[in-house]
Amino acid sequence: MTSATAAGGVKPPAAPKSRKSVTGTRRMVAALFLLPAIVLLGALVVYPIGYSVVRSFYDQSGDGFAGVDNYKALFTDEGIRTALKNNVFWVVFAPTVATALGLIFAVLTERVRWGTAFKLVVFMPMAISMLAAGIIFRLVYDQDPDKGVANAVWVGVHDTFAQASAFPKAHPGRESPLQAAGGGAFITKSPVRAGDPVSLPLVGVAPDLMPDDAKAAVAPKAEPDKVTGTTWQDFTRGKGVGTLNSVDASELGYAGMRIEAVKDGRVVASTTAAGDGTFTLPASADGAQLRLPASNFKEPYNGLDWLGPSLVTPAIIGAYIWMWAGFAMVLIAAGLAGVPRELLEAARVDGASEWQVFRRVTVPLLAPVLAVVTVTLMINVLKIFDLVFIIAPGSAQDDANVLALELYRKGFSEDQPGIASAISVFLLLLVIPVMWFNVRRLRREVRR
Repeated sequence: MTSATAAGGVKPPAAPKSRKSVTGTRRMVAALFLLPAIVLLGALVVYPIGYSVVRSFYDQSGDGFAGVDNYKALFTDEGIRTALKNNVFWVVFAPTVATALGLIFAVLTERVRWGTAFKLVVFMPMAISMLAAGIIFRLVYDQDPDKGVANAVWVGVHDTFAQASAFPKAHPGRESPLQAAGGGAFITKSPVRAGDPVSLPLVGVAPDLMPDDAKAAVAPKAEPDKVTGTTWQDFTRGKGVGTLNSVDASELGYAGMRIEAVKDGRVVASTTAAGDGTFTLPASADGAQLRLPASNFKEPYNGLDWLGPSLVTPAIIGAYIWMWAGFAMVLIAAGLAGVPRELLEAARVDGASEWQVFRRVTVPLLAPVLAVVTVTLMINVLKIFDLVFIIAPGSAQDDANVLALELYRKGFSEDQPGIASAISVFLLLLVIPVMWFNVRRLRREVRR
């Protein structure tokens, strides 16, 4: 017992703990909690990045040092250059269009009763995996209009304004009075005369492809001062059945076939065959040759080659926008909910139109949200792989190539791991500035 304690019976206050020891303890506890995450991050992110960087300086075998040769290949290899060009196209258009559509959807559906249901429908593709979406759009872009929705719609619109021919395979048969006239047309071998019926037999159209309004063909009948005739499918099923160049009971007329009377290279009269194939031309056709123009036999319009070399990249971008426009719409709608309504109403009171309110008030206030959506989609499209790999057919995959797909092809199909590692490092370098911009902008927003 000290003298102070003995004298007054009061215990002296304990010395305060060192602040340094408390802070150190807290840091140690925080480090222990973070350790599992740090280990996983190192094993799954840091180590693969470091290994890829090292591997990018070695040759195909992995034993010889190649220096920067693999990186030189990024700008000399034709496939990689095409992939780089397509990636630029993706980065410029896909995020821009998806963000613009998301903004339009969010603004237009804000004040309608069924807006929530519409947003749900637009956002639903986000629930579909890239693999499933690729398979869906591989079918959507099928060249056959009977299978591909895109071409079915396109052909329907086209045929509304330019009706397709019903006789694309029709042609003269044996001993026919018709001969080729060039350009896909057919013409009679000799001039026709008024009062003498004309027979224009053709073959080559499958029975199930004949026009719906086709009727049983009728033999031509003579009319004074007129040129009459019949054009029909001169074919009867069965061996030895039917008479060549003569109308038989089971044969159908070429309904809608166009016939022109030509004299000295000039069309003097024209008509269209009835359902039974019969036609009548005026007296001016006397002495003319009858021509069946090429428009009767042109191939039906089969739509666009969506997955061909020229359209495959825009087509795949369309599939991507279908998936991600809903993501953009939801984020922008959330940002729009936080816009002060007083500012919008004040602008309307001051006489601003809805377009002016949208352009000068709504969009500037949504600029931070639009930046987040655009940057997020830019990072996403830089790594796009699944849709291109699945949608693009083998014949067009070189034209639709992107860096992530080229990385896969070099690393696994062509056994060039050095170049594949260089592509992965190059992709990382492309993503880092975009991520840095996004992080910096988020920190700026937090400070506010």
